[in-house]
Amino acid sequence: MIEVKYFGAVAEKTKCDFEKVSFSQVSLQELLQNLDKKYQFNSLSFSVAVNQKIVSKATDYTLQTSDIVALLPPFAGG
Repeated sequence: MIEVKYFGAVAEKTKCDFEKVSFSQVSLQELLQNLDKKYQFNSLSFSVAVNQKIVSKATDYTLQTSDIVALLPPFAGG
């Protein structure tokens, strides 16, 4: 099971902090498309981290069953 954690506006939209998703093998893009269909993120802006490393949403990355994906709100340095 892949654990998906939600933060900020994404957590407000999903009405949960995390969920476990059952996939045997799925790409990051496929997971994000499935979540978008389920929650209709529309214009929400967020970054994606896989196992605590920020990755591009367009990355061709195959997720493993032990991976943790986090959808993070925009943040600014200072």
